[in-house]
Amino acid sequence: MKLVVLGGGESGVGTAILGKKKGYEVFVSDFGKIKENYKEILSINQIPWEDEKHTESLILDADVVMKSPGIPEKAPIVKKLLERNIPVISEIEFAFPFTNAKTIGITGSNGKTTTTLLTYHILKQGGLNVGLAGNIGKSFAWQVAENNHDYYVLELSSFQLDGIVNYRPDIAVITNLSPDHLDRYAYDYNLYIASKFRITKNQTENDFLIVDHDDVEINRWFQNNKTKAKKLSFSLTTTVEEGGFEENNNLNSKINNDLFTMPINELALEGKHNLKNAMAATAVAQLMKVRKQTIRESLSNFQGAEHRLEKVLKIQNVQYINDSKATNVNATFFALDSMTGPTVWIVGGVDKGNDYDELMPLVREKVKGIVCLGVDNQKLFNAFNDVVDVMIETTSMTEAVKIAQRMAEKGDTVLLSPCCASFDLFENYEDRGRQFKNAVHNL
Repeated sequence: MKLVVLGGGESGVGTAILGKKKGYEVFVSDFGKIKENYKEILSINQIPWEDEKHTESLILDADVVMKSPGIPEKAPIVKKLLERNIPVISEIEFAFPFTNAKTIGITGSNGKTTTTLLTYHILKQGGLNVGLAGNIGKSFAWQVAENNHDYYVLELSSFQLDGIVNYRPDIAVITNLSPDHLDRYAYDYNLYIASKFRITKNQTENDFLIVDHDDVEINRWFQNNKTKAKKLSFSLTTTVEEGGFEENNNLNSKINNDLFTMPINELALEGKHNLKNAMAATAVAQLMKVRKQTIRESLSNFQGAEHRLEKVLKIQNVQYINDSKATNVNATFFALDSMTGPTVWIVGGVDKGNDYDELMPLVREKVKGIVCLGVDNQKLFNAFNDVVDVMIETTSMTEAVKIAQRMAEKGDTVLLSPCCASFDLFENYEDRGRQFKNAVHNL
């Protein structure tokens, strides 16, 4: 059996290692450059690879192909594989049959990283032998090859879900839905939503699906579609029968008539959206029979995700916040909504078909100045130029932070919440976030 791996990054190399261990003939091909440390690992494991090209003769004879999530379906090599009916799957799909571990799959437009990290944190504190994988941490396939976890908490993007056939999470979570990555879904929001709901397509009546009760699109999906899984939900507006809700300034979570409760002001994470993330993680923990005391302690001592509303420094009474992971309008909406005082907003990058209208009321109310950090900022100018007093363009993070410092006064906040992808000026959102933090520390 020949396994071809497209993409020599974390998920690609992990899949190659697992494939080799399971007796596949493996070949790794990357159209870009493979990082030196990954080349070394492939060579040590005697796995042939190529980069900066796709040699068709070595790829089109595959029995199965694992495509890294960053490669779009419309890539020429992928089209050729599909024309020949060669299965093109995701890393999750490939690795799933090789483990008996239970998996918790978490997806959604926003909050999935925080919910995944928080769930992992609670289960680990609860003494479970648990791994963290998917979109974060070490690749799932790699861990299946080398570790023996009983449980995995997986952060799953829509791209990873597009490549599943049989994968079935024991517990699935959909945090929320808002337009994202529409450039990969022919600018059709319904295709993107269908992609997210693939997480539950193989679930049985023994499995659980946890969703946001307040989400318009999730509710619309359930009007026309069904899941076999047992559905639990969480809400900030109503008392749900099974799942999480807010009452008397407490987070409540009711599973199988067992009520967990905790004061909201004791949660480590602030903001309404994080209350929802905490409800989702709590429901998972209760289903996994983690002690209530452990859940309470974990929710109060959790250190949030890096690059997600991360407080960097306070300089001359101005708070600098790194929200580089906000790559869409909905994420930035949460960020601006949680600002309490006047805000200088650093925004921009590769626009994925954003509609900035829903940000208008928040920008009017909270934003005193905007620093555009992108190669093409025309759309941002068109949207906000008449709304704020000052708008300045730059293509350097150091300069953006210095300009923001000049605009900010005591009691203000400088917020990096780009609303866009990072690929025009940075390697990825982590690189962008780290550059922001370095620039702040150098002020």
